[in-house]
Amino acid sequence: MTSALPHPTASTQSMLSTVEALAPDLSARSDEIEAARRLPQDLVDTLTRAGVFRMMVPREYGGLELPPTQSFQVIEALARADGAAGWCAMIGSATAMVAAWLPESAGRAIFSTPEVITGGVAAPLGRAERVEGGHRVTGRWPWASGGHHSHWMVGGAVVTEGGKPRMVREGVPETRLFLLPREHLVLHDTWFSSGLCGTGSGDMEVKDLFVPDDHGFSLFARPVLARPLYGFPFGLLSLGIPAVALGIARRAIDALTALARQKTVVVERRLLAARPAVQEAVADAEAQVRSARAFTLEAIQAAYDEASRGPVSLRARAELRLSLTHATRGAARAVDRMYEAAGGTAVFRESPLQRCFRDAHTITQHAMVAQPTLELTGGVLLGLEPALPTL
Repeated sequence: MTSALPHPTASTQSMLSTVEALAPDLSARSDEIEAARRLPQDLVDTLTRAGVFRMMVPREYGGLELPPTQSFQVIEALARADGAAGWCAMIGSATAMVAAWLPESAGRAIFSTPEVITGGVAAPLGRAERVEGGHRVTGRWPWASGGHHSHWMVGGAVVTEGGKPRMVREGVPETRLFLLPREHLVLHDTWFSSGLCGTGSGDMEVKDLFVPDDHGFSLFARPVLARPLYGFPFGLLSLGIPAVALGIARRAIDALTALARQKTVVVERRLLAARPAVQEAVADAEAQVRSARAFTLEAIQAAYDEASRGPVSLRARAELRLSLTHATRGAARAVDRMYEAAGGTAVFRESPLQRCFRDAHTITQHAMVAQPTLELTGGVLLGLEPALPTL
């Protein structure tokens, strides 16, 4: 049995209060955010002042180092107001956890500035040629969310030497993450998506950039700052995804509930809320969201508790990943129910349900919560060892 969830700290309460106060403005500006295909700078500044991007930064560098259940709640609340804002907050806060793996001098130099924001893509889509004192990194990464307002971008790469991949064991090349200065990257305007349109998640590219050794690291290595928050890195990198999805699902339930209390079904001469099918859909969506959220928070807390005592077990990591995938995909199903229950009203641009629908189904396509993760975690639950260290 896991321990009870910790009460939010004063810092979390302050951020939640800020997010709640910001929510009406965020929701009212969703069209503006979507049309711009990025977050307006004044909203980025507000989130920065609130400490949203420093939730996972180590305390040594002026960060909040919040327990993961608490950062989850902040991201979820932002996504309830606007999916793109929640996603950008998730990317900025989650990528900042890499500070714990950097040598102290580099970590302090990058993350001690309160206004610094990180972004990037952890997938090893680049190439890093080993040279004296560091690596020369080349690559192009899609889904580089928030690049326009970030100062540093994380890029994953396969390490090469003499042009050939360095192998850690047979069939498994060495991979590392690199902190890349934003000014040395090219951001390609490729983000013309069906959902999460306001996240600015275009491609980022760098060519033959020298990155010193202290700006690169492996997530498979022990963090320099060995504390519970950094004890399950792959889970930590992805736990914000269901937070965004669940926030969007809650927004969809809110929107359908408000609509159902106002919209009259002309043929039936009664409110939409009086329809049994709508009542069933709301009940099902509510149960779906709340049960998925409970499982996710339980799994996050269980992994965090294990990290407080030592290494996180394979079983706990598998259950965490399962909960994240389940919550994300369950949230999308809840959004589907609300979208369908609304009828034709939901297809128009003025309806928040059409945006919730598009955003939720964009999130389900993310590799960290895609269908194959169920095969991976199911194998572990059946007693099989994963072929690759992907948990």
